[in-house]
Amino acid sequence: MAETASILTVSNLIFLATNVTKKLDHYKHTMECMKNAAVLEETVGLSYYLCPERKISFDGFVHYEGRRFGVPYWYTGKTCRVKRDGYILYVYDPGMTKVLTTHDVTWSRRDSFCRDQYTTEQPEEKPTAPVKVQIKQLAPPPYDPGFSRFNFEEGLWDE
Repeated sequence: MAETASILTVSNLIFLATNVTKKLDHYKHTMECMKNAAVLEETVGLSYYLCPERKISFDGFVHYEGRRFGVPYWYTGKTCRVKRDGYILYVYDPGMTKVLTTHDVTWSRRDSFCRDQYTTEQPEEKPTAPVKVQIKQLAPPPYDPGFSRFNFEEGLWDE
């Protein structure tokens, strides 16, 4: 039993030593790469790259990261640009000049609606021809419960 414990201990030490060596190699590689890394300047081209253009569906939603986010009805364009910054999703026009709406990003798979996505006022449709239909309510038929033949106070039904 003691031999098995010592073998496991030796194999664990070998595993730990190789793991530490790999981590040190990774750290050295990261430090070498960071010497050549630079901060990107925020340019128009970079913002177009970071905010991909998306099609707006017929029902007023844009797809991003497997979820659907609403776009206001007053925006008449067919495409928009979408950018996620932390837990906020920004929907821009294609030229990135105007923020159309923002959404809170959650784990929910439900559609995320925005204010003004659907108009509450619907145009009233006027009839194309004059209305000639008249509706009348008929009087209800006389009530006969079917038990009137069993009314023995008035007499038998076959008399």
